[in-house]
Amino acid sequence: MTQDEKYMKAALREAKKAYKLEEVPIGCVIVQNDKIIARGYNRRNTDKNTLAHAEMAAIKKASKKTGDWRLEDCTMYVTLEPCQMCAGAIVQSRLGKVVIGSMNPKAGCAGSVINLLQMKQFNHQVEMVTGVLEEECSTMLSGFFQELREKKKQAKLDNA
Repeated sequence: MTQDEKYMKAALREAKKAYKLEEVPIGCVIVQNDKIIARGYNRRNTDKNTLAHAEMAAIKKASKKTGDWRLEDCTMYVTLEPCQMCAGAIVQSRLGKVVIGSMNPKAGCAGSVINLLQMKQFNHQVEMVTGVLEEECSTMLSGFFQELREKKKQAKLDNA
């Protein structure tokens, strides 16, 4: 198992926490000096807060842990390609590297729709690795959405 796979597995464990809350299962960890310093998982519906994405929670915790908003010597591992808000926060926090499990062709801002992480116009570009444990990350997400569709279908039948 590679270092990237080891930490992506930790991010997947965070995603499972979101899944248990019936949240879109996205998880994230931030690593500094080969040690996890922050964890986060999606809690947007639970917290009724647009900002409650896995990456945002992890960045906040990492900044508190390091005592600095600059996370240049840190690596983020996230199970799904960041959205525009999270990609912006990643650039703003000066994260050195982001490792992504599954890409998001509908809303991803690390290469799918746009690549905010590596825009030359910004004063910081983030090193990026994609496709780490991609199948495991994708399977969890597609399983979640399949269950959600089945629940909605069942609810319609129950109310008919």
